[in-house]
Amino acid sequence: MPSENLRFETLVALKNSPKGKLKYSPDWLEKGEDVLAGCIEVSSLSPLSGQILKRMSPRPLLKTCSLTSCVRDTSPGLSEDAAACGSLPISPRQVSSPSSPPPASIFTEEDEEKKGEEIKEAPVVSPEASVSSTPSISVLSPRATQTAGCIRMCEQKHKARAKMELSLRQEQQERLVATVANRESEQLKRFEEFMELKQRQEHQSMRDMMEKETQESIGRQEKLREEHRHRMKILNLRLREMEQQRLREAELERQRQVEGRERHRAINAIQEEVLQLNQLLQPRPSTNTDSALDHTPYITRGNQLCSQVSDVVPASADGQFLSVEDLIVAERALQEMRSLVRGLQEEVTQAAERKKREQEQEEEEKKRQAELKAQQEEQKKNAAMSTIEKTKREGLQTGADDSTLQWYRALQESANQCAQASEDLSKAKDTQMKKLKMELQKAATTPVSQIANSSGSPLKEAFEKIDKLLSGRPVVTAGKSVSTSQHPQGLEFVSYRLAEKFVKQGEEEVASNHSAAFPIAAVASGIMEMHPKIGDLILAHLHKKCPYAVPHYPPMERGTSVEDYQRILGYRVDNSKVEGPDSFLKRMSGMIRLYAAIIQMRWPYTGKQGPHPHGLSHGWRWLAQILNMEPIADITATILFDFLEVCGNALMKQYRGQFWKLILLIIEEYFPRIEAVTSIGQMGSVTRLKQFLEASLRTKQIAPPQSELGSAFFRS
Repeated sequence: MPSENLRFETLVALKNSPKGKLKYSPDWLEKGEDVLAGCIEVSSLSPLSGQILKRMSPRPLLKTCSLTSCVRDTSPGLSEDAAACGSLPISPRQVSSPSSPPPASIFTEEDEEKKGEEIKEAPVVSPEASVSSTPSISVLSPRATQTAGCIRMCEQKHKARAKMELSLRQEQQERLVATVANRESEQLKRFEEFMELKQRQEHQSMRDMMEKETQESIGRQEKLREEHRHRMKILNLRLREMEQQRLREAELERQRQVEGRERHRAINAIQEEVLQLNQLLQPRPSTNTDSALDHTPYITRGNQLCSQVSDVVPASADGQFLSVEDLIVAERALQEMRSLVRGLQEEVTQAAERKKREQEQEEEEKKRQAELKAQQEEQKKNAAMSTIEKTKREGLQTGADDSTLQWYRALQESANQCAQASEDLSKAKDTQMKKLKMELQKAATTPVSQIANSSGSPLKEAFEKIDKLLSGRPVVTAGKSVSTSQHPQGLEFVSYRLAEKFVKQGEEEVASNHSAAFPIAAVASGIMEMHPKIGDLILAHLHKKCPYAVPHYPPMERGTSVEDYQRILGYRVDNSKVEGPDSFLKRMSGMIRLYAAIIQMRWPYTGKQGPHPHGLSHGWRWLAQILNMEPIADITATILFDFLEVCGNALMKQYRGQFWKLILLIIEEYFPRIEAVTSIGQMGSVTRLKQFLEASLRTKQIAPPQSELGSAFFRS
């Protein structure tokens, strides 16, 4: 049969189709291939299968189509035939076997598009024309249809089985993947838990180790702290013992120094009293004693005792203190000196009594004795005058000139009158008067206390306040206005207190700070120029506290106690305790420096062109008077050096050649006298004066003092 002849060709066509080229590998899973890789394209019959079917059946297509109109084949060949003839005849077997599925279309989308174009281009033929023109041909034979159905069923089975195996493999794979993922997730969790456990264990071990180290460190610190406390206790005990030892030694040293200073003050007082008592041993022309009384033994012994005390005093030089034995020797010398004075006074008294008895017994010879006495007094006067003239020629006066003493007494009398004039206000007991007195005193002393070596403006303000107060104008002090016109004695009181304050500044401020002399002297000179009465009071207070500024060496008069005489000399005496020589010389130096600054300073803000109220001529007179007096140990050298250091430059410019002659006289004649009266322990001031004089004479120049105020100072 022709259809049987076409089987092979059909099989070849199926084999060459895309479906027939699919490869099924049993080991696709092991190779990692996709099971559906060959099923991507839809299986379809070859385009030539229609022509093959046409050749297999000689029956007309129309009949076949009519018979098979209820059954539609999806194959491409059947579709083309159906499109040409409408329907194909089908065998009763095919119709009666509904279980056989129609063959699946194996055309691709491109073949379907081509087929659709061919169907559109084919001419439309009516059924009647096709029947009449073309014989009916059976497209598929029952065997071919069965074969196609078998192929179709085989394909469906294989596809279903492949899908089932694929789904099973996918489910198995998914289960495997899920199992592996779960197992890996659990392993990851266990690993994380294990790592966390390890980390916690490491942290715990580190913490334990750190705590252990901390405990060990704390233990070591406690041990070191305990050792430190123990050592501190030992050191504190040692320090306490050392401090107690130091305090004991310091207390012993302080007691030794206190006792040494007490002995020093005692020996100074003893020496001063011995010297004063020695002066009492000298014969006095004014006494009514017997001329036959011989003072020579007393004077000789008194000089020996003075030398003995003087030999003891230098032992206290260079910071050393006297021993108790030296003090005992000095006290014995003092007692013996007192005994000498008492013995001399007893002899003088006995001589006076004897003379009185002789006068009573010899009343008859009264005229003769009177004439004799007159002659003796005349002889004594002549001898005294000759002695005075001799001392004047030789420059050995023991006191100041008469004119100087008159000037000195006039100033003191003026100061006493001012003090008496303001006595009512000074000793006021009324509350209001006391308050006014305090306000006036504060208004007078406060500006002087505020004088400083800073600039000219503060000095000008202080001067203006003092000038207003002395002029009777009101002055504001501590927020209160006060004037001298508020009391009749206000001006005298303020003048006395103001002069006293200026001198006190020199005594205290200038003594400790030499540069303070010029600003204080500038204001003082301005006040002296504007108010001459204040100038006299300043000089009176200065002479009273420092008689060497006159210059004047007051002698000890009969009936004057030792303490009063020491006050006259300028010493401070408090509760029978005499001021030490160092403090005394320091105060005298401060006041001499202030006086030397006053005589050369001129207040620059006043418009007066006249001479200085107390200028350099007074400085020349003071210097000449000092050189005409017998020097005093330690005092003369000190005040001469201070005066020349402050005022020497101004005197050199003023007197020139005469000044240098005076300096040469000091070096050649007066300085040996100073050395003669100065003991070994008092050579400091003498050496300082000698160096100053030699340097000045060698350079022919005396440098101005460092603290001197220039014109630039008053412009500031």
